Amino acid sequence: MPVGTQATVKGVPQDILEELGVEILLGNTYHLYLRPGIEQVRRLGGLHRFMSWPRAILTDSGGFQVFSLSELRKVTEEGVTFRSHLDGSTHFLSPETATEAQIGLGADIIMAFDECTEYPAEPKRVRDSMEMTLRWAERSRNHFDQHKGEVPWDSHVGMAAVTTGPDATQALFGIVQGGMDLALRKESAERTIEIGFDGYAIGGLSVGEPRSMTREVVQATLEFLPKDKPRYLMGVGTPEEIAEYAKLGVDMMDCVLPTRAARHGLLFTSEGKVSIKQARYASDQGPLDPNCDCRVCTRYSRAYLRHLYAANEILAQILNTIHNLSFYLDTMRRVRHSI
Repeated sequence: MPVGTQATVKGVPQDILEELGVEILLGNTYHLYLRPGIEQVRRLGGLHRFMSWPRAILTDSGGFQVFSLSELRKVTEEGVTFRSHLDGSTHFLSPETATEAQIGLGADIIMAFDECTEYPAEPKRVRDSMEMTLRWAERSRNHFDQHKGEVPWDSHVGMAAVTTGPDATQALFGIVQGGMDLALRKESAERTIEIGFDGYAIGGLSVGEPRSMTREVVQATLEFLPKDKPRYLMGVGTPEEIAEYAKLGVDMMDCVLPTRAARHGLLFTSEGKVSIKQARYASDQGPLDPNCDCRVCTRYSRAYLRHLYAANEILAQILNTIHNLSFYLDTMRRVRHSI
């Protein structure tokens, strides 16, 4: 899933995302809550209509963003009080308000509100955090069951897949936490499954731990997640890693890497990573990736892409992002084909 944090995949219009074959985008509740505001998006017909995206949307609960505001937040049993990174104003998110916000946005897949445990953390801290996430998961589930499908606009106009009433197709995913402790991950998975969700996510990774540890935790956790429900690994990874995680049994992934790296001139190709800012590409008339048939590789040379980046042209970021997204999506298509 390409990351469209603020109702946009930075630099790429929606028609090009469709052309690339993007089936589902990730939006961020925390950022949309602060700007333009959930009520504003609701009034404008929901997130699908607002951003003119007819395909599926997954929204994350905002838990990870609030976690990253360590100096600006206070966590209690009730929820998290935090200060906006935009203007310093004070806000409060709880399992109920985060779920309410995501229902209001009209997301097709809604994530339960969780606490992302930092790394490294003391065993007691990891246990306490996991227990809190489980209590919050239950509260998210209860609120979702009471309010799902309550979308105040014409669903046939405003949304891709969500309908109103008892046939509402909004889905709620639970999140497994437990830090790097494999026994806690097992317990968290089993107790999250007991609550019952439409899909299960592995959260709390890519927070500074070694990559080998990430893989170990993923592999151990997957063992305990149902095979007949989507299994979503949050916030990973390089093309090689996502292929590897898919092989282990992960169904869904998201990552800012293809878009963020693109804006810094780092491009993924079938021949390895290319740092397009390097002077050695200044006279290279070949395509970025001879094995890629995206609109960038079939039209522009490495020399031109390097020139755009060196000249700080906006088009550099746009073309780089389109290629990286295309490469990631092609990687996943190859994974699906091999399966």
